[in-house]
Amino acid sequence: MDIKSFLYPKNEVSYLVTSSNMKDAMDKLEASHYTAIPILDEKGLYFGTISEGDLLWKMKATPGLCFDNMHEIPVVSIKKRLKVECVEIGADLDDMLALAADQNFVPVVDADRVFLGIIRRKDIIAYYTRNIRD
Repeated sequence: MDIKSFLYPKNEVSYLVTSSNMKDAMDKLEASHYTAIPILDEKGLYFGTISEGDLLWKMKATPGLCFDNMHEIPVVSIKKRLKVECVEIGADLDDMLALAADQNFVPVVDADRVFLGIIRRKDIIAYYTRNIRD
């Protein structure tokens, strides 16, 4: 078993790009039913992850910010409360499992940090639940 076995590929993952704004983030999160979403740069490199909480804290901390003007706020300017670490596709499975213990999903990148997809914690749990033997 390796990291590739758990990969949910990029073409099936909702993500944002660094040129996205706060409204884009809200819309993508709502449409995908995600609580957090990866951000990629213009070259497809993993940039980071933004969560619903990050958006909420931004709204709370920004006087005058509302649904009508959140399109003016770039996602890259929003403080991320948690740093979601990525794992390289060729890394040890234990490295990925250690990250999945603390994150709902683990972004997967290649050696050049190009985003390949995610590993969802629920898929890991489902796999191990199916394969537990007494």
